[in-house]
Amino acid sequence: MHVAIAGNIGSGKTTLTTKLAKHYKWEAHYEDVENNPYLNDFYKDMQRWSFNLQVYFLNSRFRQILNIKASGKSFVQDRTIYEDAFIFAPNLHSMGLMSSRDFDNYQQLFNLMDSFIQGPDLLIYLRASTPTLVNQIQKRGRDYENSIRLDYLTRLNERYEAWISEYSKGKLLIIDVDDINFSENKEDLGGVIEKIDAEIHGLFKTN
Repeated sequence: MHVAIAGNIGSGKTTLTTKLAKHYKWEAHYEDVENNPYLNDFYKDMQRWSFNLQVYFLNSRFRQILNIKASGKSFVQDRTIYEDAFIFAPNLHSMGLMSSRDFDNYQQLFNLMDSFIQGPDLLIYLRASTPTLVNQIQKRGRDYENSIRLDYLTRLNERYEAWISEYSKGKLLIIDVDDINFSENKEDLGGVIEKIDAEIHGLFKTN
């Protein structure tokens, strides 16, 4: 079983990954934030470091997927390789923060990797409005995220919605997080888990 959690910056992916791993006794794969050598530099100078950052994430997530498939275990993954390719890199390119030459190079690299992998059994998309994202980003207080602009988050949200509307790699579950708090409210978390259970049971029935 490979479950992946997608969502914008601050939508609650890491929190939900941790809680689902504990509940289902799954292995967890997290986004490599703390050890990422480019992230701080990227938020200081996006144009200079955008390509380096995106290639780092692409490589990291490709390795994660290979490890998940090779392990034979059940995993929950914090963010997907598709978000890098369909949301973050195109957004940087459209904002003039990644050159067309670098973007074309990046896309070719992703397309090659994509030909070797399959989508997760279940994708959980955490849908959140920009005010919710800002509130949760401020709560966790990461220094390098202080400079994230509202228009950047809004652009990303628009790309997430466009990507999700055409997603066809496997089962999809959309969770609206504006009106729930699964990080602190057990009932809200229970409601999310009920929805996931229903999707998982559906997976087993169709296989």
